[in-house]
Amino acid sequence: MKKYNLNLSNSVFVLISISTFFILIYNILHYAPILGYDAEAHFRYVDYLSRYLPREIRLPSQNETREFFNPPMGYLFPSFVQVFCRNLIESNNFLADCKPIYGKATQIFQSILYVITICINLYTLKLFTKSKNIFNVSYLILISLLAVNYRTISMIRGEPYILFFLSLFLLVILKAEKSDYDLGFKQIFYAGVIIGCIALSRQWGFLLFIPLIVLLFYKNSKRNYLIFWSSSSFIGALLSSWFYVGLYQNYGSFTPFNMKSKGFSFNNQDLSFYLPNLSQLEYLFTKPIRSYLNNQFISIIYSDLWGDYWGYFAFTSRFLDYGRNQLNIGDYLARVNIVSTVTTFIIIYFCYLSYRYYKSNFIIQYVNLAWITSFIGYLLFAISYPNSTGDTIKSTYIIQAFHLMVFLASIYFYDLKRKNKKIYNGILFTLVLIYIHNFQSYLSHFPISFYP
Repeated sequence: MKKYNLNLSNSVFVLISISTFFILIYNILHYAPILGYDAEAHFRYVDYLSRYLPREIRLPSQNETREFFNPPMGYLFPSFVQVFCRNLIESNNFLADCKPIYGKATQIFQSILYVITICINLYTLKLFTKSKNIFNVSYLILISLLAVNYRTISMIRGEPYILFFLSLFLLVILKAEKSDYDLGFKQIFYAGVIIGCIALSRQWGFLLFIPLIVLLFYKNSKRNYLIFWSSSSFIGALLSSWFYVGLYQNYGSFTPFNMKSKGFSFNNQDLSFYLPNLSQLEYLFTKPIRSYLNNQFISIIYSDLWGDYWGYFAFTSRFLDYGRNQLNIGDYLARVNIVSTVTTFIIIYFCYLSYRYYKSNFIIQYVNLAWITSFIGYLLFAISYPNSTGDTIKSTYIIQAFHLMVFLASIYFYDLKRKNKKIYNGILFTLVLIYIHNFQSYLSHFPISFYP
């Protein structure tokens, strides 16, 4: 029998895996999805969709819900559970009685989807690094540090599905590159379905396709590349275009929104949106909670990525002070922001090093460009839809960019283990300490007393 070496890396992998399952289970048991971002509007979408399933997919208008512009992928599972529920129980008010059932069912489903997403990315990284096993702790520790993950999958939204299909998309790119895109219809169809599903998850998914167009001009052999992606994109368009054509027919735009756009202009936002002054920046590391960072793009994104700026886990959006000491929570989240500067630096620096050392590799080029285009695309959106409170600034909306950055950073981090094991172990140990410190920010309602 082969003896397994339980070194630091393997030990951390086991620790993070177990704690991840604990976090997911805890949040399923303690968090009500009705408290999430615009939750009531998302539930109205589900309730409307479920009225017509399984006979047809009929989507709500802006009169039924302010989330009418969202593609249906994130609402299909809870809607089918709603249909099942109303056929199973006796009730005079199915909408109210089935809501907690399909809400919890969706949390369970999206938690499983999140685990599968991580496993697919681990497999893709195994193929990329030519590792003998899938246990890539470099990726696992970095992805597990993102507090936004646990909040997003606890709500009824389309982003968990983008992350899942993105993981499949990266695997497709890797395998297609290895064969120089000399693939049959089966692989093209598979890629097309993934593209269509991304488009039907949320509009942010379209930002993932821009790099494929840009990188065409850098390919030495363009023919197979062009045939593969144009054919798969055509299939993806066939699967998803009905939704966007419907939006255009009803609202005069392929990408309508529940706010009126002011058009793109840097003058739409105050200077503090782009560059907060020193007094405003102070709150980033003292009170990174709602209202203190009004409409500061980077500050809110940062605080919502590592902590819980909007308070959807620490306290509910409706009852900010109900049973909670908001200021104490702010003190803890301030410490989270402080220690997370280390994590932020590591991810950004490792992204740079991954690109620097492997920039000739296509998937490195794609991932690097994809997270940049995703971030820029979201920034353009925030500029075009100004809001004095920064209500449109949420890290969940652009979660795909952070996952891509972690994927890219983990490639160099993994390689560092071979280059300098002492430095690798030191960074890994530091990240574990940060993970332990930030652990409460991953849990709904912060059940443990705040660290002194």
